[in-house]
Amino acid sequence: MLKLYVAAREKLVSLQNDISGATAIEYGLIAAGISIAILAGVQIAGPAIGDLFTTIGGSLEEVNAQP
Repeated sequence: MLKLYVAAREKLVSLQNDISGATAIEYGLIAAGISIAILAGVQIAGPAIGDLFTTIGGSLEEVNAQP
């Protein structure tokens, strides 16, 4: 019984000292922040880019319509 306790205690101590999980969480939070920034940028710039392509498309139609 004591041998099982010592093995369990050693495993818990090794897990407590392992920081790889914390690093993975930090990288996940950074990725989430970057994703939110990209989505915000697309939401803000999206209509302006759509208008730009509409203007370009209209200009191309006018050029093609000329004899």
